[in-house]
Amino acid sequence: MTKLSVNVNKIATLRNARGGNTPDLLKVTTDIERFGAEGITIHPRPDERHIRYKDARDLKTIVQTELNIEGNPIPKFIDLVLQVQPAQVTLVPDGEHAITSNAGWDTVQHQDFLKEVISEFKSHGIRTSIFVDPITEMIEGAKETGADRIELYTEAFAVGYAKGDQKAVVPYAECARLATTLGLGVNAGHDLSLDNIQFFKQHVPDVLEVSIGHALISESLYLGLENVINMYLHKLK
Repeated sequence: MTKLSVNVNKIATLRNARGGNTPDLLKVTTDIERFGAEGITIHPRPDERHIRYKDARDLKTIVQTELNIEGNPIPKFIDLVLQVQPAQVTLVPDGEHAITSNAGWDTVQHQDFLKEVISEFKSHGIRTSIFVDPITEMIEGAKETGADRIELYTEAFAVGYAKGDQKAVVPYAECARLATTLGLGVNAGHDLSLDNIQFFKQHVPDVLEVSIGHALISESLYLGLENVINMYLHKLK
């Protein structure tokens, strides 16, 4: 079974565009869970241009499934995660002004830093995941950090698949098998959509969770949020 965690950043982006509280992030999150989502993901950035740090604290009080907080482990982010105590933290090496995540960790070069951060989170009972490219060396490095899971950065797959290159999934399948062999759980995310999620699920083994936000919210503009969530659940199961 692969769980669907819905990234609600775009709901916060829409709210922030006009000020005020429309749409109501907490209400939409509650509805997303009611529609069947099995987790909620947020990615607060230092400039709080979509999810605000206060949102993370507020969401902790209402999320009934699993709350996953993604981000670059700068001191401010670490403090937030330790305060909120989500079910999972996903470490992403994005720059402060990055529009979106665009690379995985070099788990060899940054291994000592990741070990230190992960040890702190795990000492508080928080499951840890590392955002990585589908490169076997990075999977092996992730194992050495003490992480519980990896999250495969799936943009390269999505781009290749959209061009008709079904072999774009091969590195992901290989890395997922390696991770499972090493005792790491496998998550995946970035540019997964209704168009490619079923193919990815069918060809990449042992994926525990996918995190989807931009595509899911965009698709919902045409098809409706409840309908789209159930379409994803159907394709994943």
